[in-house]
Amino acid sequence: MCGIIGILGRTPVAPQMVDALKRLEYRGYDSAGVATLEHGHLTRRRAEGKLKNLEHRLDGEPLAGTIGIGHTRWATHGRPNETNAHPHAGRRVAVVHNGIIENFNELRRELEGHGARFATETDTEVVAHLVDHLMSTGLGPVEAVKAALPRLRGAFALGFIFEGEEDLMIGARRGSPLAVGYGQGEMYLGSDAIALAPFTSTISYLEDGDWVVLKRGGLQVYDEDGAPVNRPVMKSSASAFLVDKGNYRHFMSKEIHEQPEVVGHTLAHYIDFAAERVVLPDLPFDFTSLQRVTIAACGTAYYAGLTGKYWFERFARLPVEVEIASELRYGDAPFAPGNLAIFVSQSGETADTLATLRHAKANGQHVVSVVNVATSTIARESDVVMPTLAGPEIGVASTKAFTCQLTVLACIAIAAGRARGNLSEEDERRLVRALVEVPRHMTAALALEPEVEKLARDIAKSRDVLYLGRGTSFPLALEGALKLKEISYIHAEGYAAGELKHGPIALIDETMPVIVIAPHDRVFEKTVSNMQEVAARGGKIILLTDPQGAAEATVDSLATLVLPHMPASVTPMVYAVPVQMLAYHAAVIMGTDVDQPRNLAKSVTVE
Repeated sequence: MCGIIGILGRTPVAPQMVDALKRLEYRGYDSAGVATLEHGHLTRRRAEGKLKNLEHRLDGEPLAGTIGIGHTRWATHGRPNETNAHPHAGRRVAVVHNGIIENFNELRRELEGHGARFATETDTEVVAHLVDHLMSTGLGPVEAVKAALPRLRGAFALGFIFEGEEDLMIGARRGSPLAVGYGQGEMYLGSDAIALAPFTSTISYLEDGDWVVLKRGGLQVYDEDGAPVNRPVMKSSASAFLVDKGNYRHFMSKEIHEQPEVVGHTLAHYIDFAAERVVLPDLPFDFTSLQRVTIAACGTAYYAGLTGKYWFERFARLPVEVEIASELRYGDAPFAPGNLAIFVSQSGETADTLATLRHAKANGQHVVSVVNVATSTIARESDVVMPTLAGPEIGVASTKAFTCQLTVLACIAIAAGRARGNLSEEDERRLVRALVEVPRHMTAALALEPEVEKLARDIAKSRDVLYLGRGTSFPLALEGALKLKEISYIHAEGYAAGELKHGPIALIDETMPVIVIAPHDRVFEKTVSNMQEVAARGGKIILLTDPQGAAEATVDSLATLVLPHMPASVTPMVYAVPVQMLAYHAAVIMGTDVDQPRNLAKSVTVE
């Protein structure tokens, strides 16, 4: 996850910004930079690699400005080099940016038509040129940003400073988090309360769609409609050395809400946004030579693997076996040499998964790991590491690591489909475009939280809950049931919807909530018929679908959660969000220890 810092100060801010960015190093980055106003003029210092490189640059070319913005970047659009490092600038504006601007190509072509000259490969630069262009039409900085924000499609956080404006900074968020800090005659902007901890403990968190105008004497927050609003001012407990919950009650809630940002960063690691294609690291095998893929994992990661199976078999026509690592470890499954084994783990230290990796390697498999800790044992012992860029996940119940695992598996499956000739170039572009829209759809799903919280009150009264889904919604039903079990301690089971009449239907009565995950896809009508069977027996149906599904579902339900319309290939990532929120709020109502549920550990390093 990229890091943002902005300071409206009274003394030179560049050293302070570097110090704040160091506190965000845990988020990961590959370049860094700062921009300040030197005698009213925008001046930048940027460097590839670690912050020490930026510090050396500033030692030789110091900056004395008392207003500035800084950034640590995970490469998204464009290679990790100094040219593509933030801040980016037009003639009168500099900007730092977390997230993805989905329509950057469209905007870039439009701005080039107005004479803009682009110097980088990034999506961020279009934001600077767009605001610059609007200012050239006579708008002031605040009016230009206000006019620019509705033109941007995607999930993002932004920070702006302007040529000649020594007492003005603007921030905006849509999907990616952003906080404001209050000082004595100073103001601060940060993507994380940890970055602000050395300067102030008095902060406000911007809500989704907010943008804020900062001056040394105070601030004004506006909502997405441009109306002035007030956001609560609170005392932060953030330490410079601890991951902080921010304004969330639990780490799990914070990590659910981080998903648009971290999925965006993970996508950026594997996608060339300009070419609309997947780009994987060099592989020691050819997808065309594979006869079978084995995916092994435990718990939530196993359900990510089950979802990946659908994608590999559909996109690449490549047979996949998905195994629980502890079962594969002690089974006697034959491995044909030269095939591929993929191991999925949040921690990269899961004992059963690691032992199975070694078994597969000894049997001549090419080993790829999908892990959130690139220095972990599983990563070190793999032929190829495919990192998930979820950042630290503190809550024991995995949320953002799961959706990032899905993101990586989808990218690998698309690359395999292209390599095996099952996907055309246009097929790949279509699938990539769908993936790029996921952070925005996740943000829309998060907006359903008030409805989800209300439903959770009914769930919390139940002894048993069923989850149903078909296709890629089936593993998500399993994951939803697991989430509810592990943090609320309510018994829950996930089933393939077609299996309902083969046993589980006996459990259904008027006290049984049945959560049906049913986007309007090619199996939607079949799922509706299963819902009718539930309704006929008095089951309380909670339907997760899209506008078309909501319009065509003729079954009475307790509630319907309507998510945006999207291609079927990406529904597992987006529909995971309300599934997670439902479990979270049920657990909060039950009064359980959400972040550290009983008997569970974050990293299972023993059998």
